[in-house]
Amino acid sequence: MTQLVPLAITMGDASGIGPEITVKSIAAGARVVVYGSALVMRDAVARHAPGMVVKVIAAPTDATLEPGTLEVIEATALSELPPVGEISAASGQAAYDSILAAIQAAKAGQIAGIVTAPIHKEALSRAGIGYPGHTEMLADHGGAERVAMMLANDDIRTVLVTIHMSLRHAIEAADFDAQMAAIRLAHEGGQALGIARPRVAVAGLNPHAGEGGLFGDEEITIIRPAIEAARTEGIDASGPWPGDTVFMQARKGAFDVVVAQYHDQGLIPVKYLGLGKGVNITLGLPFVRTSPDHGTAFDIAGKGIADPESLQTALAYAARLASARAAD
Repeated sequence: MTQLVPLAITMGDASGIGPEITVKSIAAGARVVVYGSALVMRDAVARHAPGMVVKVIAAPTDATLEPGTLEVIEATALSELPPVGEISAASGQAAYDSILAAIQAAKAGQIAGIVTAPIHKEALSRAGIGYPGHTEMLADHGGAERVAMMLANDDIRTVLVTIHMSLRHAIEAADFDAQMAAIRLAHEGGQALGIARPRVAVAGLNPHAGEGGLFGDEEITIIRPAIEAARTEGIDASGPWPGDTVFMQARKGAFDVVVAQYHDQGLIPVKYLGLGKGVNITLGLPFVRTSPDHGTAFDIAGKGIADPESLQTALAYAARLASARAAD
């Protein structure tokens, strides 16, 4: 039966593996519309699925989602194919255009959610686009007061207090308000994944969670008060827990979601367990957004060897989250 409100994939950086893994996922049965460049997607189909038909559509409502067909919405203007495997301003601009178009469609209810293929930060910069990643774009254009990144796989889930910034700035940004926002979104994200009362563990910022103030007092002055405030709201939050052991405890089943203080603290454990199963979920938006937990992989772009597993996992999570929203 045709899905009336489809999921959408944004093609990502055209110089990377995004178009390839998108084509491979659709060839494997994904029923989605693509926001991007028809020129790029036709090239990707010719390389990776020669029997597939590419059809340009004007809007998601025009999609038929027929097997063997890639339906693309022309969301950007590319007159020639960008170079493969290289940083390109044209690819950065095309990726950005595609994301903004998909966001507008999601806000209008034309698509059930967005799954974003990888983008490249330097390509965006060369195009004069000041965003360091998807999350910041979604925060500004997605219609949410505050968003957070959740990284999830079969073993652990983590939500970040701070995202794409230097460690020095992340420490400054991890204030009480940021802690509260991340804890609340971790709670909501766990519920969106079907956990009625998520157990939210909050990681400390300093070694050994500050060791009672010996290695820093952020745990005492900022993080613990936020945990206590969250508990008064009915959230099952605990901590601060040492960052070097809390993920191990979560993997053993002690916690449902871990709130990490900065980018690498939260992403290293998820990525160590395997990129194929890792999914990035943006929390706080009025629509569903997921993405694979890997980058543009310029080193293998165009070689036909990119693995679409993480994108397919992101699609599965998006379908699950969209179904849950539709049922509410």
